[in-house]
Amino acid sequence: MARSHRRIWVYVGREYVFSFAVAFLFFFFLFFINQILVMAEQIFSKKVPLWDVVQLVLYSFPVVIAFSFPFGALLGALMSVGRLSSDNESLALGALGVPPRQILYPMLILGLAFSLVSFVMNDYFMPLSNIRFVEIYRRILYSNPSVELEPFSVRRYQGSAGDVTLVIGASEGPVVHDLLILDRSPEGNRRLITASSAALDQSESSQGVIFLTLQKVFTQVSYPREGDRFDYTYSDSMRYSLLLKNVTSVSVGGINPSAQSSLDVWKQIKGKLVDQRKADAAKADQERSLRFALASGARAAEQLVAATPALAASQRPAVDELWRQYASEAARDVTDRTLQSYEVEFYRKFSMPAACLVFSFFAFPVGQRARRSGRTVGFAVGLFVAIAYWGMLVAGQTFGVRMSLSPAFSMWFPDVLVLAIGGVLLLGRLRR
Repeated sequence: MARSHRRIWVYVGREYVFSFAVAFLFFFFLFFINQILVMAEQIFSKKVPLWDVVQLVLYSFPVVIAFSFPFGALLGALMSVGRLSSDNESLALGALGVPPRQILYPMLILGLAFSLVSFVMNDYFMPLSNIRFVEIYRRILYSNPSVELEPFSVRRYQGSAGDVTLVIGASEGPVVHDLLILDRSPEGNRRLITASSAALDQSESSQGVIFLTLQKVFTQVSYPREGDRFDYTYSDSMRYSLLLKNVTSVSVGGINPSAQSSLDVWKQIKGKLVDQRKADAAKADQERSLRFALASGARAAEQLVAATPALAASQRPAVDELWRQYASEAARDVTDRTLQSYEVEFYRKFSMPAACLVFSFFAFPVGQRARRSGRTVGFAVGLFVAIAYWGMLVAGQTFGVRMSLSPAFSMWFPDVLVLAIGGVLLLGRLRR
């Protein structure tokens, strides 16, 4: 009997590997074509040298492969189990006394193997390829600035204080003329910057960041919380930093920290946790002092207005403004978004590879329900589940970084949900 089980394991394993190969190639070409289309818009149309283009394509492979593995495992498992069920082979094995777990075991073993390969690709090859990708992209950019600073265009980037909008005028070699920048100051106030010209600065290098040297700069900062107040300055020059656009469109994370291994990300998290505790303690003291001062000033103003009715009409707006500042300070969000993004990326490096094993388990009870056209039904169901999983993963990343949702929960929730659904369906089948 043991020998027959080994033969069954080999038979089921071959079926799973074949279906996985078909599904993997499907997702690989799907993601790869999407990557090529993005590059066609941002790279190919800018007359970039052929060898640089080839290198960019090659270094995008690990990202494509890493994202193709989980979904390939899902579709492969559903197609293989669906084929066994629709051809009544599962029923025949049961009639011969072979328990269903002997079909499930080889799928779980292969799912674990796919998870390990996907983890290595995520944790080792993908960070290396991202680093090399950015290095080559940076070299292309400095030789051909129109890749990022396309003349007569409006572009959006990420800056140190949020979204940045660039309105670009004419270009002349490495120099861009009539540049307009709309962003926010480090304090969060609205800022408008104009420059007669700008050029890329190669004297300083930073992973995923480019620097612009602006000439004849006018800056205006407005303060929405303080009514119509605004400040403006003139300067002969100014250095401005921008995060590179992430042309690797299949990447879930940014260039940093996805360009690091899980161990490096964890070290960064520990360092940032220590820094955050110190900063939180200092910030808490400052906030208590500021809130006390604002509250005291507001109460004193209230008493003055109450004691001097003649001043009530003229001083009431000032009193209300003090209370608004107090309420705004009390509700201010001081969460470290950088730490959140590192934690989200850390858990993603484990949750996505683990999805290969989770999908292999999930596919067993679902695929058993196929009665005919098993591969086709498995493929259709797999696509639906893959889209839903991808949507939950993207939503989890957004909520984890921007809304301070637990990074572990946001990244592991899709896996846990799929595992729970598979467990419920398996228990229901075993009870029949």
